[in-house]
Amino acid sequence: MMLGKPLAGRIRAEVAEEVARLGDVGLATVLVGDDPASQIYIASKHTAATEAGIHARDLRLPADIGEDDLLAQVAELNADDSVDAILVQLPVPDHIDEARVIRAIDAHKDVDGFHPFNAGQLYLGRQTLVPATPLGIMALLAEHRIPLEGKRAVVLGRSDIVGKPVAHLLLQANATVTVCHSRTDDLSRFTLDADVLVAAVGRPAIVSPDMVKTGSVVVDVGINRTDAGLVGDVDPGAAEVAAFMTPVPGGVGPMTIALLLRNTVRCADYRRGNVSFPAL
Repeated sequence: MMLGKPLAGRIRAEVAEEVARLGDVGLATVLVGDDPASQIYIASKHTAATEAGIHARDLRLPADIGEDDLLAQVAELNADDSVDAILVQLPVPDHIDEARVIRAIDAHKDVDGFHPFNAGQLYLGRQTLVPATPLGIMALLAEHRIPLEGKRAVVLGRSDIVGKPVAHLLLQANATVTVCHSRTDDLSRFTLDADVLVAAVGRPAIVSPDMVKTGSVVVDVGINRTDAGLVGDVDPGAAEVAAFMTPVPGGVGPMTIALLLRNTVRCADYRRGNVSFPAL
């Protein structure tokens, strides 16, 4: 099993040392509405940030807030010198243009790596701020010395948050990458060819054990709430076939939080000029 918690713990300890070096690092989160899952995510992020010595600001806004009012709040955070990193919890209510909100965040403070500038930098292979979950996946693969160069990697899912960015990171690691999705015909034809399989579709057990190549590496990003509890996108029985596999929970989840904290420090370094950020 590729457990995320031990590596995540080491990364969080390193982040705490970096925060002490910088002196004062600020993270602001923005939650619109009262979605229960989003509240849990925000709470876990704040707990981890506080433990690392990051000053975390929790901004809660009503679900019926107007788009312009939300953008004004983001503008205030952009202008606030005590805030190094900004995270707007997604999804936002339907009446708000999510893309417009993401574009409004200062690219230097875009801790999620969703701003078009940072996404474009990743596309070009000139990484600035990259989404935390894909970074966590790559860190787990590196920790377990999983060879990627020349290997066949299959990514299930094409989201802007996980699927697309992790595909670019794998490609930049010289893997041969195939992206599959909900409309891919004969999915098993691709998964059975994968030396590395990343499942990020959000559908419980969409990958069965007979869809996994013997001796492969399986990264299960799915977190699906069912009557049986939290389950992934991959049937747990696939662990009997794969050489390495992440559990759900306890695999990618802890890595996402740890890399979000590392991104927060990176934002602070960019803003202080410790690391050069490309001219916008």
